[in-house]
Formats: sequence, structure tokens, C-alpha cells
Amino acid sequence: MDFRLSEEQEAFMASVTAFANEHVEPGILERDRAGSWDPEVWAQVAGFGLAGLPVPEEYGGSGADVLTTGLALEALAYGGRDAGLNLSLGAHLTIGCMPIVLHGTEEQKQRWLPRMARGESIGAFAITEPDAGSDTAGMRMRADRHGDAFVLNGAKTFITNGSLADVVTVVARTDPDAPSSLGFTAFLVETDTPGFAVSRELRKLGNRTSPTSELTLTDVEVPASSILGEEGSALWAVGFECFDWERCCMIASAVGGMQRDLDESVRYAKNREAFGKPIGRFGQIQHKLAQMSIRLEAARLLQRQAAWMKDNGIEHQAQAAMAKAYVGEAAVESALDAVQLHGGWGYIDEFHVERSLRDAKLASIGGGTTEIQEMIIARGLLGS
Repeated sequence: MDFRLSEEQEAFMASVTAFANEHVEPGILERDRAGSWDPEVWAQVAGFGLAGLPVPEEYGGSGADVLTTGLALEALAYGGRDAGLNLSLGAHLTIGCMPIVLHGTEEQKQRWLPRMARGESIGAFAITEPDAGSDTAGMRMRADRHGDAFVLNGAKTFITNGSLADVVTVVARTDPDAPSSLGFTAFLVETDTPGFAVSRELRKLGNRTSPTSELTLTDVEVPASSILGEEGSALWAVGFECFDWERCCMIASAVGGMQRDLDESVRYAKNREAFGKPIGRFGQIQHKLAQMSIRLEAARLLQRQAAWMKDNGIEHQAQAAMAKAYVGEAAVESALDAVQLHGGWGYIDEFHVERSLRDAKLASIGGGTTEIQEMIIARGLLGS
């Protein structure tokens, strides 16, 4: 088994890291303190070609596979230290662009993908509701047919890019009498449609440079041509593919953050002195660094394995769930170690590791909690 990246992949990651150091990291401390999205940084990211990585070339993207897209997110997180930007970009790519790539009609692809690949339009995915998170079957948003159109009513929450998006894939119940796996349909809803509103911006523990919103749809009328995929296929076709991409690929951002935390902690351990010598000579510090390194290697291997398996058409649901579950928990543990190692400075925002701790927690919640991933793994083991 050869786990090495190719020279081309190594060069690609190096170029993304260098780009992020120059164009993303400057100003991150101020953006995080303000909780502000920076459109100029997004424009730089799009201009560098990252906004359309997995979009096929015929629609203006790069046609990158899952592994390469993950490598870009890892490098961007490492070099830019802006987890919020990574969150918005990852959501735009995996649950914004990819549903259209995989399930869109030719007209839908031509309409949206070129603009999304250029970063001129941003995508979002709206499935979570105030009373329906992991329990997707509990969704209440309705889409009632009126001739050749549907009228949507309801609310969605925790929507990454909700206030930025030009198009949102909205999942709504179209058949109240059908089994939960068949009763929901995905619609491409343009955000300037009458009745579509950002009802609330949510203030978060971390990832503050990415807006997260609550959306309200009141008598939003969309044509039947806005259906994404087949009617009634939202959960087990469109939704499954979205979350599969998210688990295999988007979690790579947390891996990049873990690498940066480790590197910063090693540097600090070499330079910070206590009791007449660098703190890196103390066993307790060495233990933390060793554990951070072990977690990082395991996290990276799990993520890249899941991505490679998906790229090669190998059954990978359990491996993707393992990657999501492990990375989500390991990133928090390593960020805690980084804060503790830095002592009092680890608690001060100018040293960045306190932000890493705040940012890391989302990985164990968003896109399916650790508990949901464990349920997927256990069901695979039990054959149920």
C-alpha cells in the first residue's frame, strides 16, 4: 500500500497553503472578533479556482475528485486559519454545488453551475428545522402542488451560507401520506423569490466568519422544473449524496486545523521556557504533543481513506462515518491540548489556539452528530 500523495498533489496543497497564508490569514483575528463575512476574501478564493473544484469542467469547474477537493480544504484550513471561510466554502462545494452536479437537469446545471464555479453565486442546503435535526423524518416544511407549481411554507435553521446564497436546495414534504423515505422532495429555490426571507442570523461559538441563518418560506411559489432529482427522492438520493460528500471531504478542514495546532504547539514548546529550560523538555508537554500527533495521523488517514474509497466506487458508508466521528472528537481533544500547552496565552485570542477550540466543536455536531455516525457504524456491524 502506498499512502504517499503524488508530486502533483503535494504541489497543489503547497500552492493552496501559500495562497491562504497570503490572502486568507491576514485579518482573521479581526474578522473572528467581529463575526464578519469578508466578500473580498471570498473573491480571492474564487479567483484562485477553489469555488468550483469538484464541478465538471464543462460547467466551468476543475472536475476535481473527492480526495483532491479534501486536500484543498485541508491546505486552506492550515494556511488560512479561517475555519468559518472553510465552512462556507465546504458547504458551497459539497451541499451547494454537488447536489446540482449529481441530480440536476441540464437546464439546472447550465443555469447555476458556471456562476457557482466562478464564485459569483453561492449555494446552500436547507434541511434542518427548529424541531427536526437528526430526525429528518420530523420535518414540517410543506410543498403543496398547485398545477405546474409548488407552494412552500415553513422554516429552516442552522443554514450555512443562508444569508449569502443565491440558490438554496430546500427539502420539503410533498406527500404527507408516503413513507418518510419517499415523502420529501428537494427544490432549487432562488433566494430573491417572493416570500423567501432570512428571518434570523445565529451567533455561534466558533466558525464566526461564516454566516449561519434561519430561513422562513411563506407561500414561496416555485415551478415544478425547480425539483432537484426525482419527486420524493430528497432523503435517500439527494440528501444521501450531499452528506456523503460532506463526510468524506468537508471534514478535511478539521484535519488542516489539527495540523496547524500541532505545529504551533511544537513551536511554542521549543521557545517557551520555564524553570530554566524549554517546556518541550518536560514529559507532560511531550505527552500532549505525542497524542496530538497520533490523533492527527489517524484523522488524516481515516478522511483520505473514505475519500479514496468514494472516488473508486467502493462501499464506504461506514468508513465515512468513522472519519466524521473520529475527526470531530479528535479535533476538540487536540485543540484542548493546544490551549493547555500554551497556558495562559492559550486562553487569549491573539494566540489563535483558543479559536481553534471554539471552531473544532462544530465538526462533532454539523453534518450529522457523532452519535449519528456511531449509529451508522453499528448498524453496519449488526447488519440492520
